[in-house]
Amino acid sequence: MERREPPRTEEGLYVLHDLQRVDWDAWRGAAERDREAAIEEGIAYLEDHAAVEKGDTAVFSVLGHKADLLILHLRETLEELDRAEREFEGCALAAFTDRTSSYLSITEASGYTEAAEDYFDPEAEADPGLQRYMDSRLHPELPDTEFVSFYPMSKRRDPEYNWYDLPFDERRELMASHGDIGRDYAGKVTQIISGSVGLDDHEWGVTLFSDDMTDIKQLLYEMRFDPSSSKYAEFGRFYTGRRFAPAQLEAFLVGESVSFDGAEGSEDEGTVDTELAEEFGRLGVTADAPEGAHGLVLRSDADVETVREDVEGLRGNFEHYDSHVLTEVREDRGKAVIVSLWATERAASTARGFLEELPGVEEVTAGAFADADVEPAETGEAENADDDIRGELADLDIYAGKPHGEDVYAMVLYSEADPDELAPAVEELSEGFDRYDTHVKTATYQAEGGGRSAIVSIWETADAADTAGGFLADLPGIVARAGEESGFGTMGMFYTVKPDYQEEFVEKFDTVGGLLDGMDGHHDTDLMVNVADENDMFIASQWRSKEDAMAFFRSDAFRDTVQWGRDVLADRPRHVFLA
Repeated sequence: MERREPPRTEEGLYVLHDLQRVDWDAWRGAAERDREAAIEEGIAYLEDHAAVEKGDTAVFSVLGHKADLLILHLRETLEELDRAEREFEGCALAAFTDRTSSYLSITEASGYTEAAEDYFDPEAEADPGLQRYMDSRLHPELPDTEFVSFYPMSKRRDPEYNWYDLPFDERRELMASHGDIGRDYAGKVTQIISGSVGLDDHEWGVTLFSDDMTDIKQLLYEMRFDPSSSKYAEFGRFYTGRRFAPAQLEAFLVGESVSFDGAEGSEDEGTVDTELAEEFGRLGVTADAPEGAHGLVLRSDADVETVREDVEGLRGNFEHYDSHVLTEVREDRGKAVIVSLWATERAASTARGFLEELPGVEEVTAGAFADADVEPAETGEAENADDDIRGELADLDIYAGKPHGEDVYAMVLYSEADPDELAPAVEELSEGFDRYDTHVKTATYQAEGGGRSAIVSIWETADAADTAGGFLADLPGIVARAGEESGFGTMGMFYTVKPDYQEEFVEKFDTVGGLLDGMDGHHDTDLMVNVADENDMFIASQWRSKEDAMAFFRSDAFRDTVQWGRDVLADRPRHVFLA
């Protein structure tokens, strides 16, 4: 029989689920001084262990007969967990408890996804966003949520359903489907997955956290119908608990209500509602924020392009989650500003942990988000100009600027490099961009008849296009970005010509080009042709001012050209203006 190759794994923090049952008869019969000592030493133990520099500890009230208390420890070494166990047995509280169960494991990340394979490949290019994501799996912080659900599990090794006999690709497909269900609950349920092969009776421990226990129930219910669970999973006992603060140990022991209010917030968390939305507006960021959304604004003194690159890596992971609304980088007074919007406070708090690790972050504002009518400080004028142009061209059935309902953004750079050298470099970069869902296309174009080349990169978000510009600028022979020349630039995008009309289209451009040469305010115009697809073209045109360009677009010659184009173009043309 063929031996299956196991996926690679990496381990992080050791995890101990310590389940205790309170001897209520002994507690009720104890002297007052003994109860006071138990409370005092119990609180001290829990608070001291929750305050460790590396790792975490939390306490939960367990519902049902299986236990009364769950003390959950995360530590870097087994020696630390061993000491934590023995220290508890040495405090006065332990005189009134008995360990009813425990589970030992270690946080784990495995190589079932393509991204994880890159993480484990020493020759793969480092991805800061992926690195942070894997670090969050291996070195998690316990979330400040009310409910916890813990259960151990294993994969079946039955004659009919043996997980370990499946080919790797089949196991990976099953795990991907399983993960898709979990991502639907991002922002609602947080998980810690820990491996326990050789450490305890099952193969994994699963710890789920949420502020709504029904979210955990619904998540697990949906997963039961997934083949990775229905055919290949076996489960141990389930434990459900409510977190409470160590200081509320006495309330727990005397039968009063307990709760956990979360970590103490910093001053910057007080920004709420329209104040945060106004800050987004001043930075030129618009968003359709769902009810209950929470936002983040982080300021960094690091190089803006460095921050953009790191954020782009993070955003690739953020966009796996439905709770993610947007994450963008803006430049404000020479400094990088990261803005991030999430559907829930929990999701925003989790994202904050990643974003605060970005280089140079020195100031963070976080809070609830409500729409505010604020004109962006610097972008409003440009956007209004774009809207004006779109309106003037609407009668011509041509899009201008960002097409309505087709939110795409273009970045164009010009190069003097040899096209044979430039095109392979662009193709390689485009293949890298394809890892991101926001990427539409990136291609090399050359001016008809020779001359400079252009690289066009089209994205679904403005920030992604701008970030791509940082990478594109490193291509050989780059001399300028569209829009950097003096005057007013207009770039006619997406002139996809029917193959039978390609030569006729080029001839028509030559005719129009002759007309342009005689127009006031016209600097130059090039027909740029995709080196990989001669039917894909755009027109790069430079004018002294917007008014000069619009004079041409209002001319009868242009109207005639548009009418002629309806018969020869495979797609509706769109124009993007770069002021």
